Amino acid sequence: MNHQELAELLFPHIHKTRDDYDRIYPPRALKEGAMVTRLGPSPTGFIHLGNLYGAFVDERLATQSGGIFYLRIEDTDDKRQVEGAVEVIINSLRFFDIQFTEGATLEGSVGDYGPYYQSQRAEIYQCYVKELVAKGLAYPCFLTEEEITAIREQQELTKENPGIYGKWAANRNLSPEQAAQWIEQGKPYVIRLKSQGKADASPEDVTMIQVEDGIRGTLEMPENIQDVVILKANGIPTYHFAHVVDDYLMRTTHVVRGAEWLSSLPVHIELFRLLEFPIPVYCHTAQLMKLDDSGNKRKLSKRLDPELSLDYYRNEGYHPKAVREYLLTVLNSNFEEWRIANPDLPMEEFPFSIEKMSSSGALFDLNKLQDISKDVLLRIPASELVDFMKGWSAEFRPEILSLFEGREDYLARILDLGRSGDKPRKDLINASQIFQFIRYFYEDYFQIEDPAPDNVTTPDQIHILEAYLATYDHQDDQSVWFDKIRAIAEESGYAAKPKDYKKNPDLYKGHVGDVSTVIRIAVMGRSQSPDVWEIQQILGEETTRGRIRSRLDWLKS
Repeated sequence: MNHQELAELLFPHIHKTRDDYDRIYPPRALKEGAMVTRLGPSPTGFIHLGNLYGAFVDERLATQSGGIFYLRIEDTDDKRQVEGAVEVIINSLRFFDIQFTEGATLEGSVGDYGPYYQSQRAEIYQCYVKELVAKGLAYPCFLTEEEITAIREQQELTKENPGIYGKWAANRNLSPEQAAQWIEQGKPYVIRLKSQGKADASPEDVTMIQVEDGIRGTLEMPENIQDVVILKANGIPTYHFAHVVDDYLMRTTHVVRGAEWLSSLPVHIELFRLLEFPIPVYCHTAQLMKLDDSGNKRKLSKRLDPELSLDYYRNEGYHPKAVREYLLTVLNSNFEEWRIANPDLPMEEFPFSIEKMSSSGALFDLNKLQDISKDVLLRIPASELVDFMKGWSAEFRPEILSLFEGREDYLARILDLGRSGDKPRKDLINASQIFQFIRYFYEDYFQIEDPAPDNVTTPDQIHILEAYLATYDHQDDQSVWFDKIRAIAEESGYAAKPKDYKKNPDLYKGHVGDVSTVIRIAVMGRSQSPDVWEIQQILGEETTRGRIRSRLDWLKS
């Protein structure tokens, strides 16, 4: 028996050849320089910031070059799959406006290079495994879990590199006849790559390979010597093998992935070469880091950092445009300079470049995200923010949705408050914070939160509010309205101007700011807020007067 006959014994049901698949998945008809990128998440139920980080790079590269960006679900590890995880992945990416040209969707697959679920491509992978076996480049391995554990323990004792290679690869040189005999006896097996690396080389004779990384430049590392598993006992490939076959057949030109995959790169390069596939440009992104309480950098942790999960940003209600813009500041060192020079252009016009990406740890700063979010939300029309608030509340705060539905114009006026002029307010961050910020506009959520200034007695508060109520005219313009407050301040013993009080503090109880704070607290429940006159115009006369009367009743009780 030869290797070809062994391959037929292992895969009698595989009749297609690589030529057949080259016809099924021909080179894409794209213009020169167009990039084909992909996102390949595993359906484990947790999609994190790193996925979005990589997806944004993929999307920018493909879109800017006139290429293709597709979604491939890498579900070969059935032990880690979580029901509903694919829906979570797709919905999360949609929320952040990650647009795919083709691939898996909630409605089914779109595109001519599917299936886009690896679990549905078993026969494709087996075709190429069969080819490797026929060439003597892969072999069935019958090592049991117990035998592999024993090998690992021995390697630890002798301080050797872990894995199945060289002398540890007990089935590597089995004859096809012996392998066939064990197969016919029903012994379970996996298929391993027969690595061409020199497993017995001395340290000084180790063969090095060079790989051009799109972000990191020329990488040099030892060649692969591991006989890695390429096909599991259930006939499903490992990630190592599946992604190599898929990236070739789907004609992927650039593979963007995290730095944690660098150690596997020699395996992948060897697989591409043995399969005689062109090697795509690998782009290994920097790990996402944050500063700990001591000011030291550390990796973002699923256990320690809730902001690693995309659910965090959705629950808090960060606008997708804000998150995308923040990611550009992390991804490309020249984005902030571009934004200063182009304050009104959409971020999509920024010329993104992998050459400007950092190869060291990318520092994630939640405070900076919040600052960028303030700028981004200022550029979004209030009507669009209204829709965003409604969508967020429908999913995450359904109990407040009724406040917005049917009162969209009211909410738009609230959200536009103070956002025009030479010095617009920039204090809106995310939907959760926005609601906390504006909730006093809604009676069910209005409450007195802050105390009156220390220098204003309860009798003075009562006097100020009674005088204000007596002189209040909802039709007054802002100038007339404030003149009345100054008059109330003067006749109550407070300076009409803060500078007068500062010059002669002994002559006054306080100043007009203290008086207006008493009014502000009665109407808004807070000592700090946007312009009181504008707020009253939005609340309306009835609500304004009603709140002042309620405050008076409480002060007198």
